[in-house]
Amino acid sequence: MRAVVQDELGGPEVLRIAEVERPAPGPTEVLVRVHAAGVNPTDWKSRESGGLTGLKPPFTLGWDVSGTVEAVGVGVRLYAPGDEVYGMPRFPHPAGGYGQYVAAPARQFDFKPAGLSHVEAAAVPLTGLTAHQALVDNAGVREGQRVLVHAAAGGVGHFAVQIAKAHGAYVIGTASAAKHDFLRSLGADEVIDYRETDFAEVLSDVDVVVDPIGGEYAARSASVLKDGGFLMSVIPGDLPESERARVRTGFVLVEPDWSGMRALSALIDAGRLRPTVAETYPLEDVAKAHESLQTGRTTGKIVLTVD
Repeated sequence: MRAVVQDELGGPEVLRIAEVERPAPGPTEVLVRVHAAGVNPTDWKSRESGGLTGLKPPFTLGWDVSGTVEAVGVGVRLYAPGDEVYGMPRFPHPAGGYGQYVAAPARQFDFKPAGLSHVEAAAVPLTGLTAHQALVDNAGVREGQRVLVHAAAGGVGHFAVQIAKAHGAYVIGTASAAKHDFLRSLGADEVIDYRETDFAEVLSDVDVVVDPIGGEYAARSASVLKDGGFLMSVIPGDLPESERARVRTGFVLVEPDWSGMRALSALIDAGRLRPTVAETYPLEDVAKAHESLQTGRTTGKIVLTVD
């Protein structure tokens, strides 16, 4: 089968197409023929440094996949060959999503929503689960709360806006002015141009902040939270001790999660959650996809088409 491999850590130029052995599903696993694979910041960071698990080349990147079940391992009753599924298998351990086939535990996938193409579905799992686990599982977002989402037009952000809104929150998003209409179309109640306005000077009494940026954003975000508010960080940042004593903090490292995938699917089926795909690239142009993502200006997600 064809897959993207890299023989060394480095820039996008280290990515190449190669013929590799097709995986086989073990007990409780499914073999999925991949039709599309999402591209995420953790992909290029892993390409450069080996990522959270210290990957050693050669390896194949990719965790967001959407495709068709090709075969099932012993004990699998949830899916059958021909079923269309999507998921985020094995993260943060190697899954090999940038390839024609992936084998992984069956319950790390869900049935692909009928209303999404494979390209759209591949845009959902990693960033959608990150937003869901931050807002619902950890912060317990509920009706009437004020939720601030940074980088609200990005991969995690555009899902966080929709998920918070679906749970009845008042949603504030930060983004450049050109993306404000997009955020309003997702349901944002208030938008702030971070280039023109310091959110820390104009906001207060926020219940939950979703911060995919980290660094100095953490302390500034904590300053707008009410006492007992929740700062959910996708990238850790430093907080003054005074803020640590006043607010709750959490670092979200997304986990494969069948119940979370089913919750995302339910929101999609209900018309309350929709992925935005900014660009698609064929598998052969994976280096161009990484170059585009690393500009930091993507609205929504970038997706690779595999077959």
